[in-house]
Amino acid sequence: MQSGSTQTQVLIIGAGLAGTSLALSLPSSMHVTLLSSAPVPCGASPMALGGLAAVLSAQDSLEQHIEDTLEAGARHSDKEAVRGILQAAPDAVHWLLERQVPLDRTEDGQLHLTREGGHSRRRIVHAADASGYAIMQALAPQLAKAPHVQQRTDCLALTLRRNEQGAVAGVDIYDKHTHRYETILADHVVLATGGLGSLYAHSTNPDSALGEGVALAWRVGAAIRDLEFVQFHPTCLHAEGPTFLLTEALRGEGGHLLDKQGRRFMPDYDARAELAPRDIVSRAIAAHMRQEGSSHVWLDVRHLGADTLQQHFPKALEEGLCRGLDLRRDWVPVAPAAHYSCGGIQTDMSGRTTVPGLYAVGEVACTGLHGANRLASNSLLECVVMGRAAAEAIARSKRTQRSALVPETDAATTSSISSSCSYTNSNPSSSSSSSSSSSSQASVGPNWGLSLNSSSHSNPRPSLMTATAADAVENAIIANNDKACQYDGNNSYSNGSRKNHSSSTNNPPSLPALRNLMQEHVGLLRNHLGLLQALHTLDHWRGQISLLPPSLDQQTLSLQLDTAWLLTQAALDRPRSLGAHYRLD
Repeated sequence: MQSGSTQTQVLIIGAGLAGTSLALSLPSSMHVTLLSSAPVPCGASPMALGGLAAVLSAQDSLEQHIEDTLEAGARHSDKEAVRGILQAAPDAVHWLLERQVPLDRTEDGQLHLTREGGHSRRRIVHAADASGYAIMQALAPQLAKAPHVQQRTDCLALTLRRNEQGAVAGVDIYDKHTHRYETILADHVVLATGGLGSLYAHSTNPDSALGEGVALAWRVGAAIRDLEFVQFHPTCLHAEGPTFLLTEALRGEGGHLLDKQGRRFMPDYDARAELAPRDIVSRAIAAHMRQEGSSHVWLDVRHLGADTLQQHFPKALEEGLCRGLDLRRDWVPVAPAAHYSCGGIQTDMSGRTTVPGLYAVGEVACTGLHGANRLASNSLLECVVMGRAAAEAIARSKRTQRSALVPETDAATTSSISSSCSYTNSNPSSSSSSSSSSSSQASVGPNWGLSLNSSSHSNPRPSLMTATAADAVENAIIANNDKACQYDGNNSYSNGSRKNHSSSTNNPPSLPALRNLMQEHVGLLRNHLGLLQALHTLDHWRGQISLLPPSLDQQTLSLQLDTAWLLTQAALDRPRSLGAHYRLD
């Protein structure tokens, strides 16, 4: 197998909305290489349904958008990041309009604003219920015509490379077209690799969302933050075929969640009912499914009217009809699935990581905007705002003098990771995304930067969830156990009965086994023993795969195992519930 090297000024790994926004915002004088693991548009961006949240109405305010974001994020967000990104939201929307993105308008020509869970006002601009697809369809041809951007598809990033000064200055890739390994040298390397939802057995994410970007950054010493906060989307269509997400706007417009008797149950769990943030709705659905012994609950949107459904939710209507369900006439079966990673590679407000030469934007990054639970439609917004901000920072920076890369070692392509790498369970009281924290030796592996003081852990139950309802969540899960600590952590939604899906360290590491392990022990509902078991299995698998002969499959699975290990360790190190991280114990 042949290998070689090429050079570029800016290397962007990932061609979703964050990577695309960055590439299109860089000056045409800069040479940009944009890598994607599949033909563009790809990744989760084209699958995004809701839209972008921005204050564009006189009935709304920046302060209210900030408050909604902080409330949804369980007061764990970085306040400066929240204000900075939300303040830039109207400009991000105008940038998309200038790029000819077809956002929906009212009869008088104004942008149509909808509302989603956690929002106190109508502030979501959208393109029907397929906003991500419409945005990427509009931007992809412009990207293809940009003379300064070279697109390379079907390329897998395997290792970040540093130069003699310690800066990231190159990436080892595998090109599936040429079947060649190659090193790309760059002045600036940007990770825009998306999320990690497909590390779970039940996910709304594309199969490629396996979190490799987090592991790539961690292996070169970048700080990782808030990885334990994985948001599960509450209303995913529970029917034959691939997982399909029913947009939150269906509930924002007045859709109701029903149990099998046809009774609205969300008011029992939260005063905001169906408009509560996603983590609350997801846990309430999971609890109700367990109580009923069912694999799903029902979403009823018939009362919204056929015209509204046809005009604003054509994708959901079409998808339902393809599966024998008519949203205009039928209750629709729904259940939660892994959806969004609120944490990731720690960055500043220009997308810079803690390692020189390395940037991160989009879902793989953690700016501090989302805190412990993302507010709906703040993610596409963050992609555009941070993509443009990183482009501005890169354009202003001086071109670095390229120097020789440090020779690659075995440790860079196996699970043997340097102890200099760090992880941060961020302190919400800190105003900086680069919080300094005391060191604590983790149970396995490197030293972790931790700040797990009591101020980080307010009431583990959401503020508007009653104690009775919160107890119901726990009791519904552990009802068949003699003791709460015996709960096996099973997050399968198949039939509400307990199944034995426990992963054994005797099984060889594989992606299907990894997904089952994460679903069972590190999913929507977690406990100490389940997390310990998952961590033990992951550590064993990482050791096993490091002994295998080097191959493409070995390298990619090793990255996935590292990210899963980081996520599990982060969940174990946060002993109390917060936002999307829910501990039964």
